[in-house]
Amino acid sequence: MDSHPSTLRTGRTVTDRPQPPSAALDALSPVDGRYAEKCAELRRLFSEAALIRHRVRVEAEWFLFLAREMALPELRNTPRAVLAAAAELAAHAAPGEAAAVKAAEERIAHDVKAVEYFVRSQLAAAGAGSAELEFVHFGCTSEDINNLAYALMLQAARDEVLLPAIGRIHDWLIAHAHRHADLPMLSRTHGQPASPTTLGKELANVAARLGAAREAFAAVPVLGKINGAVGNWNAHLIAYPDRDWRAAGKGFVTRLGLGWNEYTVQIEPHDWIAAYCDALARLDTILIDFARDAWGYISLGYFRQRVVAGEVGSSTMPHKVNPIDFENGEGNLGLANALLRHFADKLPVSRWQRDLTDSTVLRNLGVALAHALLAFRSIERGLGRLEANAGRLREDLDANWEVLGEAVQTVMRRYGVPDAYDRLKELMRGQRVDAAALRAFVAGLPIPAAERERLARLTPADYTGLARELARDV
Repeated sequence: MDSHPSTLRTGRTVTDRPQPPSAALDALSPVDGRYAEKCAELRRLFSEAALIRHRVRVEAEWFLFLAREMALPELRNTPRAVLAAAAELAAHAAPGEAAAVKAAEERIAHDVKAVEYFVRSQLAAAGAGSAELEFVHFGCTSEDINNLAYALMLQAARDEVLLPAIGRIHDWLIAHAHRHADLPMLSRTHGQPASPTTLGKELANVAARLGAAREAFAAVPVLGKINGAVGNWNAHLIAYPDRDWRAAGKGFVTRLGLGWNEYTVQIEPHDWIAAYCDALARLDTILIDFARDAWGYISLGYFRQRVVAGEVGSSTMPHKVNPIDFENGEGNLGLANALLRHFADKLPVSRWQRDLTDSTVLRNLGVALAHALLAFRSIERGLGRLEANAGRLREDLDANWEVLGEAVQTVMRRYGVPDAYDRLKELMRGQRVDAAALRAFVAGLPIPAAERERLARLTPADYTGLARELARDV
């Protein structure tokens, strides 16, 4: 149910028990079927039961805040057992919590109100009187509970699951950038042989990009609000005109570990969620680029893939070791970004003070993050199977001496040799040049003898500029 009555009823009994293993075969989404185990951490944070848990927590925390921090007179004599029950609800799921809330939702057709009724029932069982129970959900609109629940979910997903997964890829890239800092490699611009680099430097490029994107994602502030039906504290102020509700709201939200957004309509405007999704999508795009490059380097033979005993690479060609981890990573990143970019475009847009179009969209946040997590794990698994093939890298360099044309013509320019570029173009463009041909050309250049000797000693493997230093410094 999406915070308002639904027109669809299944008639099934809803429980919060884990699905039996056979249910995975009937799951509509692969993140709840084929890939369920790989998304377990996010299911803990984004499942229906998890959303209920976070809503119950916020409701219980708000009741405690009104009683303890606001010291409302009507709650001054709340029994300790009731406060203890509220604290327990805030900290831990009660037995059968999700099932009870879903059963209430089936009766009343409102998901957040069902949470309120559940919290009231738990506090009543602990000894709360009818007057005290009126302060459950006091002054709140459903969105006061929802926005905080989703903020807590997204914050935990980022900090506990996604950033560590990204960090492992980043660590691998840095370690192997250092390890292969000195291993020369032919570059390819427009797919054609180009000035050499080192394998370590190319990994360092990705590490630098991914590190910056990871920092940007980690830095997105996670915000919340609890200011009533249209963001003006109307109900709070009419009941307690002498209280500083602005300070109270900020105090409550920051106590949850979230940033405070004071200016909202009924909904928190979701600009920070858009920034969160944009930042994650940008990070995903960097990894799409890397996954494609890794796939290409495997195809060229620059990387070997370790063989895993018992695995089958092709249903008909037994020799194959396919780069499926990078392919799966790329596919899942594309799915994640399709959703993340929709969220970023849609969620900040709401008609006037509230419409419901964000509600069903927010319920799919976990799906997008699950596809991103699947991708991170696929790429991490693929990286763990890679071995640099120094022989193949050397072979490619030795077959492409024409890439030294840039080096030779640049030294010619330094010493004022006219038409340097055109002379090398005539010698090399569109054709292969071996070491002997290049050295014969260099021998006839009108430049200092020491420079001719230096160029004659130069090989494609030596012509890597500052790649080694850059790779070591990442």
